[in-house]
Amino acid sequence: MRACAWPCAHVYWTRVGHGWGWNRARKVKDKELDTREQRLKLRPRGKPYWRSVGPSLHVGYRRLKNRDGTWSVRHYLGEGKYTIDAIGAADDISDANDDTVLTWWQAVDEAREHGASRAQNPNDASPLTVRQAVESHIAERDARETRRRGRPIRSDAHRLERYVTGREQRGKRKVIAAAKLADVALHDLTKKELSKWRAGLPQAMKATAKQRLVNDLKSALNSATDANRNPMLPAVIKEGLKAPNGHDDETATELRENQILTSVQLDQALRATQTFDAENGWDGDLYRLVAVLAATGARLSQVKRMRVGHVQREASRLMVPTSRKGKGKKIASTPVPVGKDVLELLLPATTGRSSDATLLERWRKRQVAGNKWERDTRGPWDATNELDRPWRDIRKQAKLSDEIVPYSLRHTSIVRGLQALLPVQLVARLHDTSVAMIEKHYTRWIAHGLEDMAAKAVVSLLPQKPSKVVVLR
Repeated sequence: MRACAWPCAHVYWTRVGHGWGWNRARKVKDKELDTREQRLKLRPRGKPYWRSVGPSLHVGYRRLKNRDGTWSVRHYLGEGKYTIDAIGAADDISDANDDTVLTWWQAVDEAREHGASRAQNPNDASPLTVRQAVESHIAERDARETRRRGRPIRSDAHRLERYVTGREQRGKRKVIAAAKLADVALHDLTKKELSKWRAGLPQAMKATAKQRLVNDLKSALNSATDANRNPMLPAVIKEGLKAPNGHDDETATELRENQILTSVQLDQALRATQTFDAENGWDGDLYRLVAVLAATGARLSQVKRMRVGHVQREASRLMVPTSRKGKGKKIASTPVPVGKDVLELLLPATTGRSSDATLLERWRKRQVAGNKWERDTRGPWDATNELDRPWRDIRKQAKLSDEIVPYSLRHTSIVRGLQALLPVQLVARLHDTSVAMIEKHYTRWIAHGLEDMAAKAVVSLLPQKPSKVVVLR
């Protein structure tokens, strides 16, 4: 058999019957990828354009709109198996830097080095899949929550098992089949596949629950992308998991509007909490927690980390620990002004206690003989759902709708700041969130506040008729 001298390594001159002919059974349609001008003529699509650069080795190019394309390498392993790995971005718009942005020839060199490495380590050649990314994310979340609480914790990231990776039968728990998305390699992942997965979620699932699930998957995929240096995948993830026509975002905004407490409703909720606390032997622990949530507008995950030293009575403020959400360095805490009534309420929790002791605690109970429960030890509030059960009774006693949840206290605090005509930047800082999130979900109250400010600036401009009133001296 004689190899073809053409650039395509998979076209062979071989014997056909009693003579010689072209064997095109293994032909790969190569594309001109050498220059950016040639690449920009290609139609944008999810699958790469491939070009052979050696035996069983191809360089792929994925075309993007108004962005740099990306290079990948495909290495054939035999028996129908191959791997695809990211190399870096193409120099379509950005200039090559010989690291993350590569020219065609730099991508070829990188691919050949990669092929040689794969040949030496054939057992390390499996492409990363969505399943592996999700499983790694779940394990990381479990480890993080375990470190925070000092005991083994099963994080809420396990909800991805039900809708992505599936799970085995355990006891009475039925087996759940994995989604088709689970076995897709990350380098083959397309916006269409992600959109199809999102569209297949149960219609009865609440918008907020659906968004939490989507955020978990997005976090898992983005973490895997960071580890594998695929510059194109973040855009695919963002577009593929975006809510169609903003439907879910509109629903979330509507929920927030229904969850804002008026001053009368807030007073009813606090009075009901105080009564429930006294009648059920909480010793003020529940009332103090709800009062701090209402006064600061902080998340429960932040408030439960507050220390005694965070109460600064002289400055009439509480130092609220910043959220662990997001990336990068953040300040340790945010000063939030509160009234003297809140400071007085916290006095029993601060008197005679160390400054680094947990500010808000509650009693833990244990079961004893006779199927009874008795107090055991005091400790900080733990899981965020610990407030759910007492809140249902509080809500019923205060005659509030079922849509009012503990998080409504945060929404109400944000709106209260906007109605007081505080700058949006200040409201965002006090509540440890971004201006973009405030503008996205609280536009209605921003508009009302700006309208009030504009009304105060109105003056009479038109000439007035002379008055006929005679002023008596």
